[in-house]
Amino acid sequence: MRILVTGGAGFIGSHLCESLLDDGHTVVALDNLITGSTDNIAHLAGRDDFSFIRHDVTEYIYLQGELDFIFHLASPASPADYLAFPIQTLKVGALGTHKVLGLALEKKAGILLASTSEVYGDPLVHPQPESYWGNVNPVGPRGVYDEAKRFAEAMVFAYHRTHGVDTRVARIFNTYGPRMRADDGRVVPAFICQALRGEDLTIFGDGTQTRSFCYVSDTVRGLISLMNSGFHEPVNIGNPEEMTIVSFARLIQREIGGGVGIRFEPLPLDDPKVRRPDISRAREILGWEPTVSLEQGLVPTIDFFRRVAGR
Repeated sequence: MRILVTGGAGFIGSHLCESLLDDGHTVVALDNLITGSTDNIAHLAGRDDFSFIRHDVTEYIYLQGELDFIFHLASPASPADYLAFPIQTLKVGALGTHKVLGLALEKKAGILLASTSEVYGDPLVHPQPESYWGNVNPVGPRGVYDEAKRFAEAMVFAYHRTHGVDTRVARIFNTYGPRMRADDGRVVPAFICQALRGEDLTIFGDGTQTRSFCYVSDTVRGLISLMNSGFHEPVNIGNPEEMTIVSFARLIQREIGGGVGIRFEPLPLDDPKVRRPDISRAREILGWEPTVSLEQGLVPTIDFFRRVAGR
């Protein structure tokens, strides 16, 4: 197939492009490089089956030739990024999704929206199934991302019901791995980079809040499985193994060493206290579940940040 990946120069997007190429598809990556980087796809340059277009999806998208499928990943995705680019985040969720859906309709292509666990907000149901409608503060600082993705999901379903567009929705939970940015504000690169610099690890709140961490190859495999499924309802893609932030900090201390300590800072507004996907639907519909343990995934992730930091 010929496949378009918006946000294709981003962390997950670049790994997805790579995997699709390995599967024999032709891939067009599109990215405005606000948070993505051509460094992530430099190793793909020069291939006949890969091309890159620098473009903002909130503007009209012109793509010559046939197109079979679109993965719509374009969006700031970390708290540091969507707090720095709040209006751009809202625009890509609304206008960008509208433009990409219009392209899918024009090309008669299928489309997968990369949504997020943030649509559940600070959840009152745990773990979070796809049937849960969420607990979101629309006017809080995180609302720009939460509501952008919730609107994007509504737009996807409107195009599916009104125009018969072949749609998918993946709600992606915390994903980690090589090519994350050191400064993106998420806990995995934050802790690893602090430990490599010999700094104490910064925990916001008391550290009892929980997260689940899915290695990027598992997330990408889930997205491709969803593309191939023909299933239209939202599907959680994430690792159901949950751990506290304090436990994760202890793990990074053990993996990297250096005798670094832990310091505590106030918890940001609306920061979720629990985060764990119910992946029953993914198991049943896709036959998918994560296979890479956190300890296994941290090895190449730490190696990547060592190379970046020159340590």
